[in-house]
Amino acid sequence: MPSDIALFIFELCAIVISSAVLGTLFLYARQPIILAYIAAGMILGPYGFGWVKNAEHISQIGHLGVILLLFLLGLNLQPRKLINLFKESALITLGTCGFFFACTFIFALTIQLALHDALIAAAALMFSSTVIGLKLIPTTTLHHKRMGEVMTSILLVQDILAITVILLLNVDSEHSFIAAFSLLIIKFSLLCFCAFAGVKYLILPLFQKFDVIQEYSFITTLAWCLLWAMTSHYIQLSYESGAFIAGLSIAVSKVSQAIAQHLKPLREFFLILFFFAVGAKMQIFTGQMYTLFGIGFGVLLIGLKTWGFRHAFTLAKESPTMKKELSIRLGQASEFSLLLAYTAINNALLSTSGMMFIQSATLTTFIISTYWIVKHYPTPISLANKLRQD
Repeated sequence: MPSDIALFIFELCAIVISSAVLGTLFLYARQPIILAYIAAGMILGPYGFGWVKNAEHISQIGHLGVILLLFLLGLNLQPRKLINLFKESALITLGTCGFFFACTFIFALTIQLALHDALIAAAALMFSSTVIGLKLIPTTTLHHKRMGEVMTSILLVQDILAITVILLLNVDSEHSFIAAFSLLIIKFSLLCFCAFAGVKYLILPLFQKFDVIQEYSFITTLAWCLLWAMTSHYIQLSYESGAFIAGLSIAVSKVSQAIAQHLKPLREFFLILFFFAVGAKMQIFTGQMYTLFGIGFGVLLIGLKTWGFRHAFTLAKESPTMKKELSIRLGQASEFSLLLAYTAINNALLSTSGMMFIQSATLTTFIISTYWIVKHYPTPISLANKLRQD
């Protein structure tokens, strides 16, 4: 037991120190700092020097950053506004996902992936990254401008689709899928009802009584986030959906904005671990043919997604400036791509070749998309003063 603790402390220290050192070098070289975290994972991970031998448990800890990211997003949205956003974005989301699915499926068959591998790869790579999308957009844009509203609604609809696809991979027949999907809707509705009732009859009265004690508001809100994230996971929804519902339910409180500010540093720490784990899982030096195909398709997928979203926003009559920037911000694959691939391979539905293709394509889009966005559009981590917006 002591050796396990010592190993964990060593790995955590190695991650933070290497991220700081590489972050400094990347900033001097005027490169996005997120890429420094990914590079640290590649160098110290199991496919680099091996100082961090198992990236999986680091990834699990880093997943808390994603949970907090979705919680903070919910804190800044009003439920009625969210419903209207869903109505506007549903057709755009379904149309673009269908187009990306078809393009990926055709490419996967062209490089002679098996049919079931091609179908799973197509399903995995049709989504955009919630983490990168929300991490790299200024808070003022995300919560108070049309671009932020559209991005939020599209990413949330995609997350629901991703959860549905993962559910499909875990059932045995069409009949059981229909039953499971119906049960999913019931669970989601009950989760929302309980969370909103809990805020009205428990959390808000406690805040009114103890709101002068900042530490109490902080720990209670964090507990509320983790409670519903865990509850959501145990009823076979995702941690992220539970965290988002928790944030949405508490957004009616006057202290929600102050709480969001207090939670941001905690979110940033766990997101460092998340991006480190992303880099640690990269196997681009293995020489496997489908890894190289994945890297090539990742480059192509950036262009396909940018083109596809731009045309969808044109049909939706969005402004030219917004549709260009938003299509680039949504131009990568998703962290759900990796989760979906892991689910499929655990259920013996995906081969190693298919896994390598999905993984390398996803991570390639992460790197290119991050670089592109930080270099040309406002982000909280931009090096250019005119582009740095929090």
